[in-house]
Amino acid sequence: MTDAAPTPGPARPITLVLVDDHPVVRDGLRGMFTSAPGFRVLGEAADGVAAVGLVLELDPDVVLMDLRMPGGGGVAAIAELTRRGARSRVLVLTTYDTDSDTLPAIEAGATGYLLKDAPRDELFTAVRAAAEGRTVLSPAVASRLVTRVRTPAGPAGEALSAREREVLALVARGTSNREIAAVLFISEATVKTHLTHVFAKLGAKDRAAAVAVGYERGILG
Repeated sequence: MTDAAPTPGPARPITLVLVDDHPVVRDGLRGMFTSAPGFRVLGEAADGVAAVGLVLELDPDVVLMDLRMPGGGGVAAIAELTRRGARSRVLVLTTYDTDSDTLPAIEAGATGYLLKDAPRDELFTAVRAAAEGRTVLSPAVASRLVTRVRTPAGPAGEALSAREREVLALVARGTSNREIAAVLFISEATVKTHLTHVFAKLGAKDRAAAVAVGYERGILG
C-alpha cells in the first residue's frame, strides 16, 4: 500500500500596505482586497512619511500608494523606499494622470501607475503583476508616456541588438541593474552601457519610458 501524494497547500497570499490620506478610500480598498482570495492587507498609512516606516517594518509584496497627501507625498516616499532598497513593489493608485504626477512617480521607482477609476478586476490583475515585478501602466498613462518620449525618425529608429532586447525585457519585469548583471553574467557597468544605447535608440529618457516604447513598437510582447 502506498501513501497518497500530499495535497499542495494554497499559494501564499500577496501582501499589501495601503497608503492614502482618505480613510474612506483605505476602508474601501481594504474591504475589496480582504474579500478577494489571494490577498492579505498588512497595514495602512495616511501619508508618505508613515508609509516608508510601515513598509520597511512589514515588508509587503506590493504598496498601493496615493501621490498627493498632506504630511508627505507619494513621490518622495517612493524615492525613499527605492533609496533604502525596499523589496516591495510600489503601485501608484491616484486620481491624477498629468505629466507632473506620472513621470516623477515612475522615475522615483514606482513599478506601475493606475487611476482610481480602474475596474476592480483590473486592479487585482495589476497588483498580481506588480508582485511579480512586471511594469503596470493604465492605458491612459502608457499613451501619455509614449507621446512624451516619441521623437522624430532618426537615430531613435535604430534596431536594438539581441543583448539590448534581453536587457529591456528584464527591465520590463522590474529587474534592477545588479540583478540584470547577475542574470546575464555581465558587469553592472556593461548593463548601464546597454541601457544607454537602448534609451538612445528608443528615444527614451528613463527605464519606464523605454518599456512603454518597447511595448508600443512590439519589441516587448
